[in-house]
Amino acid sequence: MHITKIIRNAPWVLTLLLPSVAFAQDGVDSGNTAWILTSTALVLFMTLPGLALFYGGLVRTKNVLSVLMQCFAIAVVISLLWIVVGYSIAFGPAESDWWGGLGKAMFNGVVVGSVSGNIPETVFASFQMTFAIITPALIVGAFVERIKFSAMLLFSVLWTLVVYFPVAHWVWGGGWLMDMGLIDFAGGTVVHVTAGVSALVFALVLGPRKGFLTSAMMPHNLTMSFTGAAMLWVGWFGFNAGSALAANGSAGMAMFVTHISAATGAFTWMVIEWIKFGKPSALGAITGMVAGLATITPASGAVGPAGALLVGTAGGVICYFATMTMKQKFKVDDSLDVFPVHGVGGIVGTFLAGILVSANLGIFSGNGLAEGATIGSQLGVQVIGILATGIFAASVTFVLIKLVGAITSGIRVPEDQEQAGLDITIHNEKGYSM
Repeated sequence: MHITKIIRNAPWVLTLLLPSVAFAQDGVDSGNTAWILTSTALVLFMTLPGLALFYGGLVRTKNVLSVLMQCFAIAVVISLLWIVVGYSIAFGPAESDWWGGLGKAMFNGVVVGSVSGNIPETVFASFQMTFAIITPALIVGAFVERIKFSAMLLFSVLWTLVVYFPVAHWVWGGGWLMDMGLIDFAGGTVVHVTAGVSALVFALVLGPRKGFLTSAMMPHNLTMSFTGAAMLWVGWFGFNAGSALAANGSAGMAMFVTHISAATGAFTWMVIEWIKFGKPSALGAITGMVAGLATITPASGAVGPAGALLVGTAGGVICYFATMTMKQKFKVDDSLDVFPVHGVGGIVGTFLAGILVSANLGIFSGNGLAEGATIGSQLGVQVIGILATGIFAASVTFVLIKLVGAITSGIRVPEDQEQAGLDITIHNEKGYSM
């Protein structure tokens, strides 16, 4: 039978013979779809194994497995929470400035033919799920080596449910901050401000580890942390460039400025240490890199290459001094520097995006302000976004800590378990056999 007759009598055959044509008929762009599929894998790669190894190497030997387990368990439970209600609350169809409703709970209505823009809705939902996974995992760095596993798991679920999902809707899902025109391309407020501020509150309420500032608590395996940091750098391309939701010039620029800011943040931190101590440290280099990445995240869709140099430099300098101040002056045991790196980085990047987006800054020009906006008016929106997400996250986190503590009979492990290490006392295993 002639091929045209086959197609005329059975149009579905076209989807087998010419999948690109079928995609086009469904309004789906195959190139954009392929890029967001790749970006989804890259962002999950940031948490597992990137963040897990980065954090795991920074704790003591007796707690390494507990940190890896915390990151892994968060990825598991948040994935389940996402399909049940998370996607609906963040990106559901409800016409509300505050949350997306429950219209898409259990992925109701999300089928093979559903599209979001010009990519399959399942791909968009999967991509956004990886953001929901890494955000509570960042908070782990504030309470490592002293929290009950049950308390960590319950807090992570509740925090993601009542903080992350609504804020994602405010900024990306058609909520009130999106309507105001907040510039947050890939999560300066949604991810870094919420996680960073919540980490600070958690560290303050939980209190420092036994021996903090009085005994050495050196990273047990910087090689592991270096490996995890390198994975974060690569995975962050999916985080930022993937947020263009297309394989286009916006994604290309976002990828380039992300790389430039990461390199600048690392270089800046190394130079500061070189000047102050005479030797640049490996830990400082990778911390500066993460600071550069966190700072460029909200601005990655707004600034140009020269602007990225400024963003990375600001991230490196400001986050360095914030880290030193937190530990040395205020003596806060935010164990792995979540607030001074991610929180402060997110704040700085979100603020700078309101300036460097302008198209009238010469070589530092960005993509241009929205019609009718000025740098002053845009900065006002940026500050409102920072304050709203930060205050909301801090307030809810404090309440959740108290609630979880009451449910789990305290969120902190007993002192003898802390001394012995969480690997053996909570998981009955060891990260290393020797």
